[in-house]
Amino acid sequence: MAKLKKQFTCQQCGANYPKWSGRCENCGEWNSLVEQQIEQGASAVSRARNTGKSLNPKKIGEVGVDGPKSRMKTSFDDLDEVLGGGIVNGSVMLLAGQPGIGKSTLLLQVATHVARGNNVLYVSGEESAEQVKLRAERLGADSEEMLSFAASTSADDIAATIRDEKYNLLIIDSIQTLSLMEISSAPGSVSQITNSSNVIIRAAKESSTAVILVGHVTKEGSIAGPKVLEHLVDVVLQFEGDRYGGFKMVRSSKNRFGSTSEIAIFDMDSQGLRLVKNPSAMLLAERQNTDGSVILATMEGARPLLVEIQALVNPTNFGYPKRTASGFDLNRLNLLVAVLERRTKLKLSDKDIFINVVGGLKLADPAADLAVCMAIASAAAKRRLDDDVVVFGEVGLGGEIRSARHAERRIAEAKKLGFSKALAPSGQKNIKFVHSVKDLRQALIDYLKS
Repeated sequence: MAKLKKQFTCQQCGANYPKWSGRCENCGEWNSLVEQQIEQGASAVSRARNTGKSLNPKKIGEVGVDGPKSRMKTSFDDLDEVLGGGIVNGSVMLLAGQPGIGKSTLLLQVATHVARGNNVLYVSGEESAEQVKLRAERLGADSEEMLSFAASTSADDIAATIRDEKYNLLIIDSIQTLSLMEISSAPGSVSQITNSSNVIIRAAKESSTAVILVGHVTKEGSIAGPKVLEHLVDVVLQFEGDRYGGFKMVRSSKNRFGSTSEIAIFDMDSQGLRLVKNPSAMLLAERQNTDGSVILATMEGARPLLVEIQALVNPTNFGYPKRTASGFDLNRLNLLVAVLERRTKLKLSDKDIFINVVGGLKLADPAADLAVCMAIASAAAKRRLDDDVVVFGEVGLGGEIRSARHAERRIAEAKKLGFSKALAPSGQKNIKFVHSVKDLRQALIDYLKS
């Protein structure tokens, strides 16, 4: 009989240790080590040596692909673009997001549309059938004959259901609730998540059943569980945004079937999630052009978007000025404030500075630098930009304005919404629309009005 030994596994990063300690040395997490029993390696290796069999390879040109039926549409055009054209048969996708942001709502809407021509099974390990039925009635999904529901937390039973080949799409909510009978650890542990995912993925590939896994996130925003989970699946989708309001975005951080630069923007109402066709117009609908307000032409994935950057500059009441940013990186804000003080005549060392990105968006675009600097300078000098100006460009430590990617798309979006000029880095082709700026000081002197 195989000997068993004990080891302690970190539930955050999956690192193994021979004895328990309060802090994982690999990831630094406290109280994350859990005791597990594993089989000695010698017996497992000897069994693998005796049970393996030779593979039957094919020429790559002989491999058949079911082209026309290889993708199922989700009813959301932008979400189909994020997935690379739709849901691929036999693919395994992981959708992760904050609790309450709308993951179950989105997937039930997707399941309803796919069930109009395919067999779909929705498996929930977190909710009862009555809870899901109430949501289905609100979304109008209770009348679909080809949409089925089951409540289970057994990865063995779910894998057996996949192998029956009765369903084209299977949705599992969520992977952290599943467990295998052979493993003694609790659901949500590293070993349970890893092994349950392996069993489900193997069954999905054998039967060409598409599977969508719902994943939890940690308080830092990363996907809960071992990092190997993201390597196992074909597509990793991040559901971002404010769960209490504002836009919600789905983007892919990994996609074996398409680009990772696409994004789908949603809004939540009583009938569920709906696509936002023109988010720029909605974000600018309530704008009042005062000092500290600047329109940024940014990129969310491959989509151009116009958003309002607001700045508020007040004299500080304490010895140390306060810097606060909502939707913008605070470290980047401190860097830009230092550049403004060093390369222009603005004195901000005794000022509190507050930055807000309207609409609850979180910007990671380097081309937002110029808009943030212009907003701070506008608020500090109590001057404003013209109503018909958009701004984009990266700011270097020397105060120079550097080029931005996809400048043509940003300019086209600004034109579509009626703007007449753009402050942008030099070297753009559209000379009539673009007012080129080489450095930060020139931009402030030439374009801030009284």
